[in-house]
Amino acid sequence: MIKEPLRQDEVEAFESFRPRLEAIAYRLLGSAAEAEDVAQEVFLRWAAADRARIRVPEAWLTRVLTNLCLTQLRSARSRREVYVGQWLPEPVLGGDPMLGPADTAEQRDSVSTAMLVLMERLTPNERAVYVLREAFALTHAEIAETLDITEVGSQQILHRAKQHLAAERPRADVDQTAARQVVEEFLAAATSGRTEPLVRLLTSDVMGIGDGGGKLPARREPFFGAETVARFLRGLFRPAEAKWALVGGRPDIYAWTANGRPALVVVVHGELVGVMTLEVTAEGISAVLSQVNPDKLGRAARQWAASDHGEPVFSW
Repeated sequence: MIKEPLRQDEVEAFESFRPRLEAIAYRLLGSAAEAEDVAQEVFLRWAAADRARIRVPEAWLTRVLTNLCLTQLRSARSRREVYVGQWLPEPVLGGDPMLGPADTAEQRDSVSTAMLVLMERLTPNERAVYVLREAFALTHAEIAETLDITEVGSQQILHRAKQHLAAERPRADVDQTAARQVVEEFLAAATSGRTEPLVRLLTSDVMGIGDGGGKLPARREPFFGAETVARFLRGLFRPAEAKWALVGGRPDIYAWTANGRPALVVVVHGELVGVMTLEVTAEGISAVLSQVNPDKLGRAARQWAASDHGEPVFSW
C-alpha cells in the first residue's frame, strides 16, 4: 500500500509533540544529541506509517520512541565500558525545552546530572518505567502498553527501580533564584587560593567527577571527601597560562543552571567550553560534576550562543 504524504496538520501535530519526545529520550539516554536523533527517527516512522489507523498519535509516538531508546540503551552499555575516563551526561542549560516538565520534585530530580548518572545502574526496562511514570506521569496501563508488559509487571519494575535509586538519589531541591548565589559563593571560595573556604561549602562525603572524553584532561576516577575535592578545585581555579591554552584562552565564568541545578558555565571568546554542575543539599554541596568533553557540549553551546546571558560573574 502506498502511504499518503504527510499533510501540514500531521507535520504540525508531530512538531507539537517533539519537545516532549526529546525530553523523554534525554532522560532515557543521557545524551542530548542522541535524543534529537531518536526524535527525528520517530518523525520518519510517523511519515511512513499508516496514520489513518493510529487512534492516539501521542501514545503511538511515545511507544516508538521508547522502544528505539531501549534498543540504544542496550548497546550503550558496551560503549560505556570502553569510554575514556568517567562518563557524564550531556548538560542541558536552563530554559531548554528538552528538560521537560518541572512541576514536581520527582520531575526535577529525574533530569538532574546526578540522577542521570545513577540511572545508568538501572536495567533499560527499569529506567524506562521510572522515567515514564515519575517524570511524565503515565499510568501503569499506559506504560504496560508502551513496553508490551503487564500492569503488574510495570508496578514491580518501578518498585525495583526506586529501590536501586533510593539510597543515593539527590537529597534536596534548590530554586532558580538561589542558583546564582550558590555559584557566586562557590566561585569566591574556589578562587580564594585556600582550601578552607571550599571545605566549609562541601559535604564531608562530596564527590567530584570530570568528563573529558579523552579530548581534554580530566581525572579518570571519581574522587571523594571535602579535603580532597577542595584541593582539586583550588588547583583547578589557580591561574595558569598552560591550562588556559587547552581551552583556547582566558575563560569567563557565568552563573547559570544546568539540568535544574546551579552551574558554572565556562566561556572562552564567547564560546561555551565547559559546564560545572553543583548538586546542593541542606548540608552543602554534595557533588561537583564537570563536563568538558567538546562532543557533549553541542546543544548547550548552541543554546548559549542564542541566549541573553548577561555579564560573567568571574573573569581572569
